[in-house]
Amino acid sequence: VSTQSTWVPPKAPQNPISLATGRPIDLGHTTATSQPTLASPFAPGNFQHPTEPGLKYAHGTTTMAFVFQGGVIVAVDSRASMGSYIGSGTVQKVIEINKHLLGTMAGGAADCSFWERNLTRQCRLFELENGNRISVAAASRLLANVMYQYRGRGLSMGTMVAGFDTKGPQVYYVDNDATRLKADVGFSVGSGSTFAYGVFDTGYKYDLTVEEAIDLGRRSIFHATHRDAYSGGYINVYHIKQDGWVKISRDDCFDLYKRYTADGSLVLERPQ
Repeated sequence: VSTQSTWVPPKAPQNPISLATGRPIDLGHTTATSQPTLASPFAPGNFQHPTEPGLKYAHGTTTMAFVFQGGVIVAVDSRASMGSYIGSGTVQKVIEINKHLLGTMAGGAADCSFWERNLTRQCRLFELENGNRISVAAASRLLANVMYQYRGRGLSMGTMVAGFDTKGPQVYYVDNDATRLKADVGFSVGSGSTFAYGVFDTGYKYDLTVEEAIDLGRRSIFHATHRDAYSGGYINVYHIKQDGWVKISRDDCFDLYKRYTADGSLVLERPQ
């Protein structure tokens, strides 16, 4: 006895629904005559508040990098926020490009993370092609060149590239407009940078010891987390030396608050 199965034609693929218009997005499964042309899924209207298109969410962070006689100190917080909403308190805002280079994140977390990891790939390719590691200036130039190609595309980046090469310790600032600046002393980037600069300018000198420089970087970021609502979480500190970077510490800003008030270095009330 033989059986004969009935052939069922496959169903046409279903098009996704646009969040902006509520209508299906044509991905080529249907013909132009059977369905009207729809806006691109990457249209600006798809990335705006549905009822308040002019609303711009505030970004927040505090990052710092500076040079001294012992190398480079990099200190950052770990809070990711969108307006008053705290998305994460444990963001890794230091991108470890290679053993001698570090990058910092400020602005859009996705933009900074992706393009600095892309810089990691570019730096590795440079080493394979040339037989020696890339300089800090060249690495920052690679990132600035990419940013130049994407100017006006809506990226949000305020990054630093810090490292130690044959010319000594160096820090460069690169942003989404392809602005590239070399630091004589250092930079602080983010919504809490004004508070960090206040502490940093008070205690900085080029001949700081390693311990003094680490404490200065940590305190600068701590005071930013204390005064800036968009900065907080953990304070990560790195030291870049001639033979590479070392992660020094990862401290909860609330633990540092207790430590600094206990030793008298942070006074927030009058004595009774």
